Amino acid sequence: MAQDTERQAAAAPAGPAPPARALLPLILPALVTGVGSSLLFLVVSGAAERLQGALWGDLPDALGVGRYSVVWMLVVLTATGVLVGLVVWKAPGHAGPDPATLGLSAAPMAPVVLPGLLLATMLMLAGGPSLGPENPIIAVNVALAFWLGRRLLPRLPGALWPALAEAATVGALFGTAVAAALVVSEALAGRPMKGALWDNLFAPLAAGAAGAMTTTLVARPTFDLGLPPFGRPHWGDVLAALVISSAGALLGLAAVYAFPYVHRVFGRLGHPMIALPAGGLVLGLLGALGGHLTLFKGLAEVAELARHPEDRTAGQFAALAVVKLAALLVAASCGFRGGRIFPSVFIGAALGLAAHALVPAVPPALGVAAAVLGTLLAITRQGWVSLFTAAVLVSSPAVLSLLCLASLPAWLLVTGRPQMQLRADGTAVR
Repeated sequence: MAQDTERQAAAAPAGPAPPARALLPLILPALVTGVGSSLLFLVVSGAAERLQGALWGDLPDALGVGRYSVVWMLVVLTATGVLVGLVVWKAPGHAGPDPATLGLSAAPMAPVVLPGLLLATMLMLAGGPSLGPENPIIAVNVALAFWLGRRLLPRLPGALWPALAEAATVGALFGTAVAAALVVSEALAGRPMKGALWDNLFAPLAAGAAGAMTTTLVARPTFDLGLPPFGRPHWGDVLAALVISSAGALLGLAAVYAFPYVHRVFGRLGHPMIALPAGGLVLGLLGALGGHLTLFKGLAEVAELARHPEDRTAGQFAALAVVKLAALLVAASCGFRGGRIFPSVFIGAALGLAAHALVPAVPPALGVAAAVLGTLLAITRQGWVSLFTAAVLVSSPAVLSLLCLASLPAWLLVTGRPQMQLRADGTAVR
């Protein structure tokens, strides 16, 4: 998550075993950062949901057109590209750097960039491109925490604030501090640390917990898809988990390898007022092909998809996964501000339900969890986040051991491969 050791180790002072009195002063800044990060996420999400309701409900109803008719999807998604392109073109700081170069980690941006980035994010979330809020929200929270923290508490290390804001936002996004702790611990793995692991996790964990509790108390989020419970595993389930997670990883890698080429195509258009409307038009065509479930960040659509897993054939589920993968690829390449985790969850869930429809002996919960795990490993290269997300979707303790096994072949497929993130020169990050 963080790009250097100092950021993650800033939560604890130098020395092999910082005393409690050195960690206590970090609690209040961590808690304030967690609450503030969660509230900003909730405000942006709430505003985007209201705008989405107007764009995809009130307005087409008033005009007498179908909410998800082909014409309306083309109009709204192209218009979203125009509006976001206008923000990227004219807003101070151009709504931040090229989103294709960003991951969960974020360097602090100048405050003047943040209004444009927030506006572009809200328009994207409401308009239907297949991206989630995580990357831009983390970037905004990091910038705000760094800017305010350096001014209000200048004695604390500057690298502390990005670590707190990233952990707080991850906790807020997932509604649990466990996700934040896993991401931070993964970033620390293999790197020299100042002090013990839990000394370094102390402040980020507090920030993640505050962010998660704020989101939970205000919005009460849930990731459980309500799939039939997974009972006692059998040997056949082991084979199914290994095969499905590997298939998810291969599907995700297809997008990863295509990413630089698609990004280059949109980059040749040369201007955000051309690239983003063109991307919006392509996304509208993909929406017309795949239906309204392939629009937006994907969490609500995954729940709808999983509500009646017997209503679609394996081919229909597979088609949804492929269309959503193409939509993610286009949205991430043409300049829309957003993250890739939540659309990847939809892709994996559709693939897992396709496996269940093809082989009914595969429990839908196992199929979804294994496919989401493999897809996220390929797209994000975040092992703990992938495992955690796959597990919480099905809320079945019995599936955890299978997921741990399923992560092994999937990781062998993705490790050392390019990531779905580019450098400034357009080459893929490894």
